[in-house]
Amino acid sequence: MGSSSKKKKEKQKDFQKPKFKVGKARAKASNFTDTSFKSKAIVMGHQSLSTEAPDITQQFKHNLSLASSSKSDKQRRDALAYLTSQISTSPPTNPVGTNALLQKLLPLVSDGSTPVRAQLIKLLCALPGDEVKHSMEYASMYVRAGITHLSADISNDSLGVMEWLIRVAGEELVNCPGGWVKTISAFCASMGWAVSASTGGWTSAGRASMKPKDAQIHARQILILSKLLEEGFTERPSNNGNNESYWDNLCRLPRAPNTFDYLNLLGARRDEEGEMYSDREARQQVFHRRFFEPMKKGLNQARKEGGATGRAASTLEQVLQDGMADYQPSRAVEAQDLLDLW
Repeated sequence: MGSSSKKKKEKQKDFQKPKFKVGKARAKASNFTDTSFKSKAIVMGHQSLSTEAPDITQQFKHNLSLASSSKSDKQRRDALAYLTSQISTSPPTNPVGTNALLQKLLPLVSDGSTPVRAQLIKLLCALPGDEVKHSMEYASMYVRAGITHLSADISNDSLGVMEWLIRVAGEELVNCPGGWVKTISAFCASMGWAVSASTGGWTSAGRASMKPKDAQIHARQILILSKLLEEGFTERPSNNGNNESYWDNLCRLPRAPNTFDYLNLLGARRDEEGEMYSDREARQQVFHRRFFEPMKKGLNQARKEGGATGRAASTLEQVLQDGMADYQPSRAVEAQDLLDLW
């Protein structure tokens, strides 16, 4: 019975007329495209077609813009790779200049992508050192921010940038505003030392349970700090013995950029940290007052750890002994003490 009725219903379906809705069109799909129009040409907005490829200058500026402002990590890395290839050519191709290039790319020191930071270091190493010297104050500011970053990877990569700065323009680094005191303070903060408000010295967090990777990073921090201090304590040759050079410096216009910047004639008043220390004696004086004794305590703790950290601490201790051996503390009232009273 059931099977026969089922067969009858199936046969009746062949003779049923479909019911259509009259006077109401079917709703269009969300991705419907109207192709009923006719046109002799198709115009694409915000695009231009050209038979000539853009010149090298436009390509360089376009990739510089991508490297500094793109939201994609891959685009920033590829743009930096293109800029590196152009700068590494002989002769190098850099239509915007080293100063403008550093202004755009130095914020990438604290970039969240590891491949981008690695490619940035390759690009910086390809830049001519003589042209980097003029942007030292701006460069040191971003490198200090990277060294004190909360991310261990960013802080470790920033050490590579700092090492490059010391290698290509170490003298300008320790002479620029904030390049001596602020840079040393940044190293101390990254190594776990902090200013103590009660005693006026530094307190160091315990490092008894450091992992091997952390110990290697700590050793690298101490070694790069020793290079910075060695650069600051190095005695530069003086031209006072040369009579011709003496009169040239006295009577002729200086050729170096920002020659009178140490006078701070037009800038805001600087504190001790942001001051320029253009001679070895001034750097020794501020280092002895703020860092010498607390740093010796930190080195004693680092030397007890042994291994790479202990060897790096011994190297830094030797640099301190050589750099401060001829320093004699002055009993006179210092200028900073007078400013503090004022």
